[in-house]
Amino acid sequence: RESAYVNIPVIAFCNTDSPLRFIDIAIPCNNKAKHSIGLMWWLLAREVLRLRGTISRTQDWDVMCDLYFFREPDEIEKDEIAQQEKEQKENEAQQQTYQQDWGGEQVQQDWSGGAGGEQTTLAEPG
Repeated sequence: RESAYVNIPVIAFCNTDSPLRFIDIAIPCNNKAKHSIGLMWWLLAREVLRLRGTISRTQDWDVMCDLYFFREPDEIEKDEIAQQEKEQKENEAQQQTYQQDWGGEQVQQDWSGGAGGEQTTLAEPG
């Protein structure tokens, strides 16, 4: 309403139940979900850059639309912790596979004997 007093155009993302009283340009979209609003911001930013001539219409825009989605810092931290735990479990499973394949025993050879010194002894790990 205040922008109408000073002649500033108002552009709004509007749903079907949005009032249009002080809105100059209404962009119809779903404004109930955070992902749809993020996608609309991405489309609007891309279109503004195209109208300014910064990027051409034939060139793809390399900015991913998920950069416009708001994510809670706690949610990001939980995802990072879950990813680290997953990687740790995969590494442990891989280590166990290696130990099962090789039996976990180390073979030591005695090279001090002459030409016929092919004695091998098994040593316990550790």
